[in-house]
Amino acid sequence: MKYLACLIALLAAAPAVANDTTAELKTGGLTYVETSEIAMEEEELRISRTEISVDYVFRSSADTDIDSIIAFPMPDIVGGAQSDVAYGDAESDNFLGFSVVQDGRRIEPQLQQRVIAQGIDRTEALLAHAIPLLPYSRRTAAALENLAPEVKAEWIAQGIIQGFDLAPIWTLRSVYWWKTRFPAGKPVKVSHRYTPSVGGTVAMSFIGDGKPAASYEDYAKRYCIDPDFMKTATKLEATAAKSAGPHYTEQWLSYILTTGANWSGPIKRFRLTIDKQNPRDFVSFCGKGVRKTGPTTFVMEAEDFTPEQELDVLFLVAGE
Repeated sequence: MKYLACLIALLAAAPAVANDTTAELKTGGLTYVETSEIAMEEEELRISRTEISVDYVFRSSADTDIDSIIAFPMPDIVGGAQSDVAYGDAESDNFLGFSVVQDGRRIEPQLQQRVIAQGIDRTEALLAHAIPLLPYSRRTAAALENLAPEVKAEWIAQGIIQGFDLAPIWTLRSVYWWKTRFPAGKPVKVSHRYTPSVGGTVAMSFIGDGKPAASYEDYAKRYCIDPDFMKTATKLEATAAKSAGPHYTEQWLSYILTTGANWSGPIKRFRLTIDKQNPRDFVSFCGKGVRKTGPTTFVMEAEDFTPEQELDVLFLVAGE
């Protein structure tokens, strides 16, 4: 049996959920790696606004067993004016209800959390004063109120908290990880379930008075909005203005696909299902060969798939 040789990369979790990747634990935290001996044979990814589920099949090409670490970065939790983003249970470290099963056995992964403020790791400072790390926790707010005046002043100067209400303005980065053995030549099945972090607005911000708004170009690139989608959005806006139909709002979520490229070779079989859940809603995302498979579901399938960009999904949600 041998331990996986690793190429070190910096930990940099984006505000999104992500594919599994291999990793190693180094002094100072978790780092991501690439492997030339373990392939991702299958990935079945299902996305809705209420649940993300992922089923993987990995296989090692090594002639001996490999012990390694699988890491799963969660979305950044950004303190400050982020009330338009749903982060799940703000009182729980497992704020999105992440669970993992490997080869039919439930695994309790380790959780690494780091606090970043103004680009500097302030985790140890918060732990030294018994401050919970989740920015939006009621326990965090209460603990900050009880800090000594000189500590409050220092943290305000360091950009950890705001001066007028002591609100957290740090970013919390969370990564789940667990040790895994990849038997030589045998498949390893890994499954995840969790609640996604969903953002939203109170209107359709990429369109106004039937014309593309200032944000349209960014939306068109990020969500692959096409002319037909814009025509639909224009009709929805006009109908709502006449009080003849529902008022539509935006919701969006992101999923980091590119860590799937850390495994050996392309993903041999990839299947993505997007479920908008309500037939009255609309959805737009970037993908090749997307098929509508039901009243609310859209499927993209690919073989020898190498993810080159992240997945961003835009939902137009019908109000009452």
